[in-house]
Amino acid sequence: MPITPDAKDWTWVLERGCPECGFESAVVAREEIAPLIRDNATRWQEILGERSRLSERPTDDRWSAVEYACHVRDVFRIYDQRLRLMRTENAPTFPNWDQDVTAVEQHYNDQDPQHVARELAGAAQELAADFEDVADDEWLRSGTRSDGVHFTIDTFARYMVHDPVHHLHDVEVGLEALESRS
Repeated sequence: MPITPDAKDWTWVLERGCPECGFESAVVAREEIAPLIRDNATRWQEILGERSRLSERPTDDRWSAVEYACHVRDVFRIYDQRLRLMRTENAPTFPNWDQDVTAVEQHYNDQDPQHVARELAGAAQELAADFEDVADDEWLRSGTRSDGVHFTIDTFARYMVHDPVHHLHDVEVGLEALESRS
């Protein structure tokens, strides 16, 4: 069953801390982006390897842990493509990506958690390495989302890193809720 799509514009996380997960992207330095991505992927490996009930949704309006992990894997992949576009093209507009349609079409909740964990780790490593390769003079290169939101590589990196951090928080809270009901 699909979840009601989240239509919020989350770009506000570039200006203030997230009240849900506590992450403050405004204070993240460029040098912290790749380590944050790798650390996040490590934590996903732990969750997907050690827990049960990974395909169970804690509430009707939240994805299961495996659905969130699939989403984060795909976020890493999509953002790596977008980063490469910004580095090789002048002010590209990114193709639209409907995360909710992707979740349904790709049957996120039916995917094997161990396979997802491996793919997520690989996608995180590629994205982290690509951010490490961004030269000082490239951080102000720009790109625009299909809805018109404009990013530099710097704001794009800090915006992106909030997503997997936030979803890790969502999963930890959701798994705790599921365990408390047992």
